[in-house]
Amino acid sequence: MDRIEQKYKNEVVPALMKEFNYSSVMEVPKLEKIVLSCGLGESVQNSKAIEYAKYAMEKISGQKIIVTKAKKSISNFKLREGMPIGCMVTLRKSRMDSFLDRLISIALPRVRDFRGISKKAFDGRGNYNLGLKEQIVFPEIEVEKLDKIRGMDITFVTSAKTDKEALMLLQLLGLPFRN
Repeated sequence: MDRIEQKYKNEVVPALMKEFNYSSVMEVPKLEKIVLSCGLGESVQNSKAIEYAKYAMEKISGQKIIVTKAKKSISNFKLREGMPIGCMVTLRKSRMDSFLDRLISIALPRVRDFRGISKKAFDGRGNYNLGLKEQIVFPEIEVEKLDKIRGMDITFVTSAKTDKEALMLLQLLGLPFRN
């Protein structure tokens, strides 16, 4: 069993039940999935950009990546329908737990001038979005194999009904929020 899963069962569930007065363990919000995504606007001019981003995301997630394609053509951006413009991956269960553990204990402390993550990035339905400016904070990535440093977005999808519940859940799981 992963550290995150043990922490959820032993510490997070009792604390959330006490704080929000849930009558059943099944009411306690949980982390359902983590979605990693990377938009690649430059892939219109540089077709190799997708390959480099795909390599980095596969190393970080340990899973095969889905390449997202443009839904419609936009002439001002020289974009045609069906062109690859990004990549994403959805992590669930044990891969999600191991990614979250690596994010909290290894990657976030390696971010330059890190003082915690913002509490303002909740969407109103209990989901949280986090943007990283550099993928190289993950030690799995070999910088020599990249053409340039890219950022990525991380979305935490929870079963919480409110942002307050989701904030408490993510804080108890170990995400370092700013005061």
